Amino acid sequence: MTKENKPVNKKPELLSPAGNFEKLTFALSYGADAVYLAGEEFGMRSAAGNFTNDELIEASKYVRSSGKRFYITVNTLPRDDEFHKLKEFLNFLREIKPDAVIVADLGVFALCRRLLPETDIHISTQGAVVNSESCRIWHEMGAKRIVLARELTLDEIKRIRDNVPETLELEVFIHGAMCVSISGRCLLSEYYVDRDANRGKCAQPCRWIYNFAEEKRPDDILTGEVHREGTYLFGSKDMNLIRHIDELCDSGIDCFKIEGRMKSAYYAAVTANAYHIAIDAHNSSQPADIDALALELDGVSHREYCTGYFFDHPYLNSQLADKPGYIRESSFLATIDRFDPETHTAFCTQKNKMYSGFPAELLTPGKTGVRFIAGEMRDSEGCIIDASPHPQMKYSVRFPDDFPFTPKTGDIIRAAQC
Repeated sequence: MTKENKPVNKKPELLSPAGNFEKLTFALSYGADAVYLAGEEFGMRSAAGNFTNDELIEASKYVRSSGKRFYITVNTLPRDDEFHKLKEFLNFLREIKPDAVIVADLGVFALCRRLLPETDIHISTQGAVVNSESCRIWHEMGAKRIVLARELTLDEIKRIRDNVPETLELEVFIHGAMCVSISGRCLLSEYYVDRDANRGKCAQPCRWIYNFAEEKRPDDILTGEVHREGTYLFGSKDMNLIRHIDELCDSGIDCFKIEGRMKSAYYAAVTANAYHIAIDAHNSSQPADIDALALELDGVSHREYCTGYFFDHPYLNSQLADKPGYIRESSFLATIDRFDPETHTAFCTQKNKMYSGFPAELLTPGKTGVRFIAGEMRDSEGCIIDASPHPQMKYSVRFPDDFPFTPKTGDIIRAAQC
């Protein structure tokens, strides 16, 4: 099948992480078309909070009412003694009818085909699919979508798109953490702390500091690079492709995926919003302000950014992090519960401490942050206050009379970005 026959201009799905119910609601409210989430077991992020069965029922109802889609991750590599629990979980999934399950293991794939015959199956990036032959055989066995390995360049992805059936969907990661191992198949965590990364328990030892010594001089600890705090042999930078959305949209990729089920609800909102704006701009006559969108993504928790493997050889040092730590995100101050347009007053739930008279920004779906000075603040009893010091406290804050639009329920108030 030739490139000319491919539907390269269709709008890709934007898929966001949902580590818990709050993250799910923020991702969908701020532009995600679908979310991926896990039950208490069998997902690759066991520390993300995740969902009990009752919470999955609630989440499924919420997603359906939003007109969106949800996919359940079942992408660990389970041992024989785990399959009885897996069968119970898959039988439960029949009740809530996810749009798809995401799997990596061939045995799990076969079990899903048998127990969930009406549910689409997506092959996880843990499956390490890097060629069209693998794509085709998975599709022939019944897979609806392939989440391609992160180790592919954009040109390689285009070639795969050209050589697989149109009925097979392709998904790629466009934002978030990278892994030093091939598609996440790492043994370091199990080696050091007995936590199996391939069963959702990665301790991220690739982010730790490593030194080395010569065999006969064990006390003479050396570093391989001039970094006072240590040498980062394994740590990857985070992926950020906001400046390449046009190229990605024209490549025939069906779904753009954001990594980060262990990140915050604020991260889920900001990343979904930025990429949603960029994708919509590509499909309209109004170009996006990419610099503004890049600034938005600079304001969420992340490591140094790179473009992953999309444009570089996989082993270039440009993808290795110079520093192991996170660049911390902007302070998420409050969510708006309701807004009174007559008094220009937002009634809020506190997330972090906010001060009257200080610069803040409002983030609403479909827009980048809009700066304002926080006006008069009152507590739930109507008494004037200088700040909102208590977690989850209810308070109100007055917006400027000339604020350019009317804030609404669910909007985010954050500290002003520099």
